[in-house]
Amino acid sequence: MIRLDEAVIVEGKYDKIKLSSMLDAVIIVTNGFGIFKDAEKLELIRYYARTKGIIILTDSDSAGRRIRGYIKGAVGEGSVRCVYIPDVFGKEKRKTKPSAEGKLGVEGISVKLLEEAFEKAGITHSERTSAGDITKLTLYELGLSGGRDSSALRKRLQKSLGLPELLSASSLTEVLNTMMNAEELAERTAALMEENNDI
Repeated sequence: MIRLDEAVIVEGKYDKIKLSSMLDAVIIVTNGFGIFKDAEKLELIRYYARTKGIIILTDSDSAGRRIRGYIKGAVGEGSVRCVYIPDVFGKEKRKTKPSAEGKLGVEGISVKLLEEAFEKAGITHSERTSAGDITKLTLYELGLSGGRDSSALRKRLQKSLGLPELLSASSLTEVLNTMMNAEELAERTAALMEENNDI
């Protein structure tokens, strides 16, 4: 298992499933060309690029190159590294026919080849500082979701951490796990609530 601080950007959910078996990292799915119109996800990718760095792992076909180029251009500042998979011709098991260019995507490449691709890019292990103990239930228990003033509190938390305003509960949970543990989140949330009471 490769442990990474950086967020890994992939095209589809099946790519994420494949990588989850070999990576301990935040994995963000672009939904193919959907990233071109997804301002929230792009802002999240920019955040990771600025703070932890991102690794782009797209398919080796022309669509993958286009998505990779778009993300690199849209990110601006921060750390962006790319991992390139080799051209392997064939068809993914779940598909009825090969892709337009006949190449396997990330989901169809063997774990061994993926590990080699990461090694060629100079990406092996990094020290994860997060405890990874923040869940959606944690957000609920701290009043960050499911309550009357949850939305306002969540926005204040995100602003105080320099996070994009438009984050889903799942995205926020992933991001927070790279920044702190549940105890630290509870302390920060309590401080924000106290500040609000002082106003």
